Amino acid sequence: MGEAIGDLAKDDPKIDIVARCDLGDSIKSAMQNCDVAIDFSQADAITEICHVALQHRQPLVIGTTGQSKEQRRIIEETAQSLPIVFASNFSIGVNVLFWLTRKAAEQLGSDFDAEIVETHHKMKKDAPSGTAKTLSEVLKAAKKTQAEIPIQSIREGDVVGEHTVIFNGPAERLELTHRAASREIFARGALRAAKWVIDQPAGLYSMQDVLGL
Repeated sequence: MGEAIGDLAKDDPKIDIVARCDLGDSIKSAMQNCDVAIDFSQADAITEICHVALQHRQPLVIGTTGQSKEQRRIIEETAQSLPIVFASNFSIGVNVLFWLTRKAAEQLGSDFDAEIVETHHKMKKDAPSGTAKTLSEVLKAAKKTQAEIPIQSIREGDVVGEHTVIFNGPAERLELTHRAASREIFARGALRAAKWVIDQPAGLYSMQDVLGL
């Protein structure tokens, strides 16, 4: 993701990549001269990232998934002082899928049962994916239920990402599917979020906020 963001930024006159931070690098020195920081790393890094962002009053774009409840609490507390875009998926198409899933669940009602199937490359560590978890939260909110939504996670090959929401009803079935062909779609969305969040007040925002959905 870092490479994809860097490659796209080269073609955007409004963006300069002033520092890159990899495993083992100093987060503090990398973040001290930037207007906004984009995080696609590991969940365990979020405590230090939020601490440094607070020190320098820098907005954050967080695309890392798999955080624990305590790590999510740290993000939420930091967002009380800084603007943060925190999203499980920065693809514009996936965020439209979130919107469509909510609308479908509201319209189909309790006669339709929902389930989620997600497929990613075999190196992806977290399962279910952050996107699948978000879809589950969307469905539970729309259905006004706390019952868990069944999620099937598949890890195979080099699949960038596929998510399908299935609604099974009496004598009919509706499927909503998004397939990612390249990580470029996530990088493009993250850069869009970075440009947007700079002008926002403190708060925790989603990619749907960025897109105005």
